[in-house]
Amino acid sequence: MQLSYCTNVHPAEDLDGVIRQLREYAGPIRRRAGLDVLGVGLWLPAGLASRLAGSAADVTLLREVLSEQGLQIHTLNAFPYGGFHNEVVKRDVYQPTWAQRERLQYTLECANVLAALLPEGMPGSISTLPLAWRDPWTGDDNESATTAFVELSEGLRTLKERTGKTVRIAVEPEPGCVLDTVSDVTAWLAAGIPRGIDSDYIGLCIDTCHLAVSFADPVAAVRGVGAAGLRVVKVQASAALHVAAPSEEAARSALVAFAEPRYLHQVRELGRDGNVLMADDLPQALAELPGRGPWRVHFHMPLHVVPMLPLETTAKVLETTVDEVSSLPYGQQVHLDIETYTWSVLPGKQVDLVEGIAGEIAWAENHLLAPAPS
Repeated sequence: MQLSYCTNVHPAEDLDGVIRQLREYAGPIRRRAGLDVLGVGLWLPAGLASRLAGSAADVTLLREVLSEQGLQIHTLNAFPYGGFHNEVVKRDVYQPTWAQRERLQYTLECANVLAALLPEGMPGSISTLPLAWRDPWTGDDNESATTAFVELSEGLRTLKERTGKTVRIAVEPEPGCVLDTVSDVTAWLAAGIPRGIDSDYIGLCIDTCHLAVSFADPVAAVRGVGAAGLRVVKVQASAALHVAAPSEEAARSALVAFAEPRYLHQVRELGRDGNVLMADDLPQALAELPGRGPWRVHFHMPLHVVPMLPLETTAKVLETTVDEVSSLPYGQQVHLDIETYTWSVLPGKQVDLVEGIAGEIAWAENHLLAPAPS
């Protein structure tokens, strides 16, 4: 698998900012990790994607900086449209939706930029949001989104004909969205294939934090994608926060520190009857969920960090998912992108970002990419 880390952890809304993050963070991370080449999963805000799509000179400059720093691009994150480090993000991250033309235009511009940056012979991937937050979402919205994905398929085929580069879009389910789970995305895309959604170019991004929060079986989820004739295009390597006994005082005290105001931290509780209870954010969960079963919290935890009990992470779900994806016939072509964007809002003392991300890369190489012992 091609390993990278996602640059949406760094605030940058223009070309100068992206170049600065590559020189101040990505390059030093590569050197700290001891790698000759490091993959970066680039996040391009909409304004910058539009600029790059229309400027060969700017793309050349970006390519030169990547080469200078020993960096390689094979995947983009086109989920956040912009403002991902605003003081409050929350549900703004789901705008514009796939029912709005701006989302299609942004994604196609990202695809054109990625095609220009890809190493020769390497396919590219772009992760995108699961249509929208679940409410409001109408039948008309769903029809507009289906039409947009048909147009997207056509655009990606045209891009391949023009450039020789294959770029695939990876729809990323997230708790609380229209497409909440892997099975939701699988069913929606499968239903769209007869309408013209091209499964050669449109597949899934499995974010393993989101997968864990849903309490889904990772093996069954991955196998269900294949059974529907679809493809896992990308895995976002991420771990959720897990609390076995959330009603206990020590657990609740520890969780309060994670209820920060920037990002949405959806919570799911696994009931004793197997049903999953939901809250749209951690403060709501602390106020409303009974806490009789374990909680999983949508808070991307550093992969290599083992928190003190009663807090745990779902790193094992990540390992199981990657094992299953690796066993697919095309498994080694799936992009593996470390996406811990929450370093700036983690409770406690802030760590050195170069050191922290290099630690995640080392963990991923040892736990996700190393051959299993015989």
